[in-house]
Amino acid sequence: MKLAVVTGASSGIGAATARLLLDQGWRVIAVARRTDRLEALGDRAVAVPVDLTDPEAPARVRAAVEAEGGALGLLVNNAGAEWRSTFGDGGYANVRQTMDVNFDAVVRLTEALLPLLRASAPSSIVNVSSVAGRIARPTNSAYAASKFALAGWTEAVSVEEQRNGVHVGQVLPGFVSTEGFPHKRLKQSLRTRWLVSEPDKVARAILAAGPGGRHEVYVSRPYLFVPKLRHLFPRLTRRALGG
Repeated sequence: MKLAVVTGASSGIGAATARLLLDQGWRVIAVARRTDRLEALGDRAVAVPVDLTDPEAPARVRAAVEAEGGALGLLVNNAGAEWRSTFGDGGYANVRQTMDVNFDAVVRLTEALLPLLRASAPSSIVNVSSVAGRIARPTNSAYAASKFALAGWTEAVSVEEQRNGVHVGQVLPGFVSTEGFPHKRLKQSLRTRWLVSEPDKVARAILAAGPGGRHEVYVSRPYLFVPKLRHLFPRLTRRALGG
């Protein structure tokens, strides 16, 4: 049975991805902080309740993979967080906190599991970045910094790991309706409803960027044009962002 690790699996995109993988016959190691939410995924999912910023977290996840035989076919680095603030208000503390979750924890976990992924090749890594990893908005500078870092790191590691049989892809969602960010106002208007995706749609994109072999997937597809517009019309983009 194919084995996958999914982080942030207790809700939203992570839970949707875990369920989709389970439906497709994968054995899933579900990683998140909330034990009860992980157990709700059912018996076929192995719950690993852990805070990924904990120094011991990578070793705990690796031990769970090895307990399942170690043949790891897919790592989905989905866990992330955002604390909205201007840099002037949040300062370095907010940047550091955000980078710890959205970038450093991803790098540390990937480092711990990469030998297993190489040994199981062909295998895949999918990093869930964001459209905010291509264009930044006011009051989310820390989040954008973490996602820009993740997107750049992913691109480089993708090339590096080709020779080892490990495909590395990334998914860049725009607004996604989750329990923490339902985006009700955007969904109520016909003009802005298209901006918001559901977690199930992102989960399908994750499989396309992993086992499907794609290097970069935007969700929804029109978001692909956002970074293009930024480069073609920088002044217009800045004005639209309020600058």
